Amino acid sequence: MPCIHIQTNQKVSAEEEKSLREKFGEAISLFPGKSESWLMFLLEDDCRMAFQGKTEKPMAFVEIKLYGDVDKGASQKMTARTCDLLKEILGISSDQVYVRYEATENWGWNGSNF
Repeated sequence: MPCIHIQTNQKVSAEEEKSLREKFGEAISLFPGKSESWLMFLLEDDCRMAFQGKTEKPMAFVEIKLYGDVDKGASQKMTARTCDLLKEILGISSDQVYVRYEATENWGWNGSNF
């Protein structure tokens, strides 16, 4: 039950969005037992954002939410992969990206909780 939510101050084209969706769909498998088949992907582009008091540079805030625990080794790999993808697809430098992980045992789907 993973969810990846990306907020960026960049305008994202339909082609870039598709590429992000596909590549994050592959990357989520860095977490044991997680796959694209359960991934929800949210993208908010053209957000009003500031980092270090500045608004000029391309930037992003990424939340990765998981049912169960967050494996520390997997999250380290996922942060690196997230930064690589944002640089490759949107031109956002890794020093302008925050990645936040959240684990929960309370996750609902299809009218009930797991």
